[in-house]
Amino acid sequence: MSASLPVKVVMIILILASVWSWLIIFSKGKVLATAQNKAKKFEEHFWSGVDLNRLYDSLSGKKNTGSAKIFEAGFKEFKRKTQAQSGIRSIEGSDRAMRVALNREIEKLESHLPTLATIGSTSPYIGLFGTVIGIMLSFHALSDVTQATIALVAPGISEALIATAMGLFAAIPAVIFYNRYSDKVERIYAQYDAFKEEFSAILHRQIG
Repeated sequence: MSASLPVKVVMIILILASVWSWLIIFSKGKVLATAQNKAKKFEEHFWSGVDLNRLYDSLSGKKNTGSAKIFEAGFKEFKRKTQAQSGIRSIEGSDRAMRVALNREIEKLESHLPTLATIGSTSPYIGLFGTVIGIMLSFHALSDVTQATIALVAPGISEALIATAMGLFAAIPAVIFYNRYSDKVERIYAQYDAFKEEFSAILHRQIG
């Protein structure tokens, strides 16, 4: 609390960055876990032998996500194209619709992850800036005295070290969870993409 004003500003910035990153960590963790569970449940239902038309009717008009959204987009386009065009063109249209839906779902899952990366990469430098300010003020305090003692420089050095520690405290969790969640998003993408390809193969067999 007795730190100089510039260092206090740095500390406040780091505290806000840390709080922001933890809010993202908790919310994004819940979102990714929900996405994985929903994808697993939907695919189990899909492969249970349910009629595709009946499954589409049960999903139509709802706010679907993940694999359900990809299925809805692909089957809707498949039905629409099949009524007016050849089978091959209906498959191509369905593939495009599923690819667009897949990319949009992944964009949602990736939201706020760049913020974690930014906090993780910049917080140490912000803390270092506070460290430099604290040390500069400590040396500046020595210019007005004839005899330097540890008591004169100790407060400035202390606040400088605290700023460094706070920078690391904000950065380390952000980097850890950014890497962890990026890996989860990649796995979910692979799961969605595999479902899209398998569903596309089923549609190919239907027109074959």
